[in-house]
Amino acid sequence: MKTFSISEAAKQLNLTIYTLRYYDKEGLLPFVERTASGTRLFKESDIEALKVIECLKTTGMPIKEIKNFISWCSEGDTTLKQRYDMFLERKAAVEAQMEELKKTMEVIEHKCFYYKTALDAGTEDVHKNNKIGSNFASTY
Repeated sequence: MKTFSISEAAKQLNLTIYTLRYYDKEGLLPFVERTASGTRLFKESDIEALKVIECLKTTGMPIKEIKNFISWCSEGDTTLKQRYDMFLERKAAVEAQMEELKKTMEVIEHKCFYYKTALDAGTEDVHKNNKIGSNFASTY
């Protein structure tokens, strides 16, 4: 079975060695084996677990809750329901984030149109008869 050093694991995951050490210190890596001298040995399954940890972090999940998830995983089948429910909650959180990002994108696209039109006309006056809102809102 192939193992990876912490630097190899970090490179595969596009993380820093310090991040992996922090995760270990926070108890997120109880599954990572160590040599007699204490060197971490990452297996392919550890890399996959870290991908899930990174995914959960990206959703905004706090380290403490990720640690709970890791603990549930080590407990086995008795925690399947908790893990399933947790991922349903994460799914809902990501869907809400996506909706917010969609609204943000709409504003950005509108402003791109606004400024492109003004640039093409050489003036913002092109928008004076447009019902974009107050001059302040239109300019900013």
